[in-house]
Amino acid sequence: MTTVEHSAGRTVELAITGMTCASCANRIERKLNKVEGVTASVNYATEKAQVTAPDELDPQRLIEVVEAAGYSAALPAAEPEDTGEAEPADALRQRLLGSLALSVPVALLAMVPVLQFTYWQWISLVLAAPVVVWGGWPLHRAAWVNLRHGAATMDTLVSMGTLAAFIWSLYALLFGHAGTPGMTHPFTFTIERGDATGSIYLEVAAAVTTFVLAGRYFEARAKRRAGAALRALLELGAKDVAVLRDGQEVRVPTAQLAVGDRFVVRPGEKIATDGVVEEGGSAVDASMLTGESVPVEVGPGDSVVGATVNAGGRLVVRATQVGSGTQLAQMAQMVEEAQTGKAQIQRLADRVSAVFVPIVIGLALLTLLGWLLAGQPTTAAFTAAVAVLIIACPCAMGLATPTALLVGTGRGAQLGVLIKGPQVLESTRGIDTVVLDKTGTVTTGRMQLVDVRTAEGTDRAEALRVAGAVEHASEHPIARAISTAAEQETGELPPVADFTNLEGLGVQGVVDGRSVLAGRSALLSRWGLHLDGELAEAKAEAEAKGRTAIVLAWDGAARAVLVAADTVKPTSQQAISQLRDLGLTPVLLTGDNAAAADAVAAQVGIDEVIAEVMPADKVDVVKRLQGEGKAVAMVGDGVNDAAALAQADLGLSMGTGTDIAIEAGDLTLVRGDLRAAVDAIRLSRRTLTTIRGNMFWALAYNVAALPLAAAGLLNPMIAGAAMAFSSLFVVGNSLRLRRFRSSSR
Repeated sequence: MTTVEHSAGRTVELAITGMTCASCANRIERKLNKVEGVTASVNYATEKAQVTAPDELDPQRLIEVVEAAGYSAALPAAEPEDTGEAEPADALRQRLLGSLALSVPVALLAMVPVLQFTYWQWISLVLAAPVVVWGGWPLHRAAWVNLRHGAATMDTLVSMGTLAAFIWSLYALLFGHAGTPGMTHPFTFTIERGDATGSIYLEVAAAVTTFVLAGRYFEARAKRRAGAALRALLELGAKDVAVLRDGQEVRVPTAQLAVGDRFVVRPGEKIATDGVVEEGGSAVDASMLTGESVPVEVGPGDSVVGATVNAGGRLVVRATQVGSGTQLAQMAQMVEEAQTGKAQIQRLADRVSAVFVPIVIGLALLTLLGWLLAGQPTTAAFTAAVAVLIIACPCAMGLATPTALLVGTGRGAQLGVLIKGPQVLESTRGIDTVVLDKTGTVTTGRMQLVDVRTAEGTDRAEALRVAGAVEHASEHPIARAISTAAEQETGELPPVADFTNLEGLGVQGVVDGRSVLAGRSALLSRWGLHLDGELAEAKAEAEAKGRTAIVLAWDGAARAVLVAADTVKPTSQQAISQLRDLGLTPVLLTGDNAAAADAVAAQVGIDEVIAEVMPADKVDVVKRLQGEGKAVAMVGDGVNDAAALAQADLGLSMGTGTDIAIEAGDLTLVRGDLRAAVDAIRLSRRTLTTIRGNMFWALAYNVAALPLAAAGLLNPMIAGAAMAFSSLFVVGNSLRLRRFRSSSR
């Protein structure tokens, strides 16, 4: 939805385009907040603005304010669409690859005198010109837009520095001594205060452009996935449905369903929309929507949810909610609101640029005027001014994040951790609480046979063999768990005759001439059979632990109780201990029953358990913890975890889970091992520390070098060399992340 009504007005969502850094989002936010009665929050990562405005305010007025600031805005479409959002990153990739191919030989020619053949400088001009003009066009365009609106960002400084270096080199080639045949450009730190028209700085212009493009490309590649989670969620629903009209089945698109329509769901089909079962009985697999492993038995009068799968018999369902009113659509809305409302972490380079850029530009102008007033030659004054701009070009600052991120994410991929972008790293710094989904995260998410208790005189192997045989014909997850365990322990199973699946009760059949029943106690009661004291005790004990008990009977007597459960992953207990060592408090959050949740928590060492929660409640739990002043990380794998993953300060999604959970999270744990969450947090914190260290040295280098350049102690060539050194330092510091080791090895 585009607008939501509130008592104090309405919330209008705007899609913003044209932002190039976080300072752009800040400027748009300030402009919107100046409108009377408006409270705005602009998210640079999702390129959206949430604006609370008076009811009488026309949304077009908000769009005009954004456009007046130099950007574009629009009311987003009601349904997320694939608008080819990969195109900006693809365009940047083409510019980056082209610029890289051209700038490498330019740098080699300038820095290695032995390669400087006759007329090498003109070849450098031919190679560098496309890099500066075509490769750097997005930077120059953004700088021009900012200039028109009286603002300056890092784009401004990059554009001015690269253009100054390029124009000076062009001037030196055409009107100075640099174009002379046989001219060489030795790599020297000799300071020349006089005419410097014999030097060119094309490698500076090309290299800075290429480095900045690299940073922008990796940022754009992470940003373009912002809307993928929402699309993945909406695509879970059925595309068409068999509606009953005049007693006949008519297949129509799901969008044509209306409240009150009756539709048919066959085995294996998705339920088209929320409704109530009117005819039939079946087991409904809601794992893709809830993350829970055991299908739910439904019959006439039971409610079902759209996008879940009918795993058993034929159902006739009456629609009770369609479109935006369904649980699936509401979850999609929750994911969108949580993503849009997440506070955007301002990158240090963009925060510094608000002060740094104007100071550098002013210092360059003062340097030019100072040298002219001191009676120095115009070329010397211009050389000093250019040195100021070049030495201040934020090459190292531009490299600080992408190089550390590249090395950190590369090492993370080797360890089963995928980091989605630089903004994720800062979220790991203050995390003090980690909320863990149970099924598929702490546990395997698959039912397994964990115990077999037999009556006196009944052989355990025989009971398991008979149970496995009769359950082998069923597709129920518990039945598969029993039959699989039976095959592994007893070998080939005997055939079953006269098999019957009794919906909601269990199964029956004939095995080796014996009539066998397996299922709930109610199934045995139908045949007048009851559990004796020992088996009744075993069943009660299993259910007290939140496990599922299956009663087995043949020849007119109860013979065994088989216990199935979703088992804890072998590494979960170690992972919980390691999370505590990181200073984090673990919380188990699940939609399962309290007994099962408490049993799992006790097994892995978690003290705080929140059980029996609906998908919307998971978001509320995260919000409540955040309201208590806690910084929350969420680990989950189901669609029902997606909104909570987006709401949390840090979302960690298990790669073995659903696509929507993976897209909604900030970090993806590919291994499906909870210890990967420990590695993810440790690696993210280490990468963030590296980025901050890179930023410090990049800024310290500028602060130290700017006065030297202004004083004429650095000509542009030395400035370019110093800038290259600072870049190499940043890269070397980032490469130390390759030595990061997993805590599980």
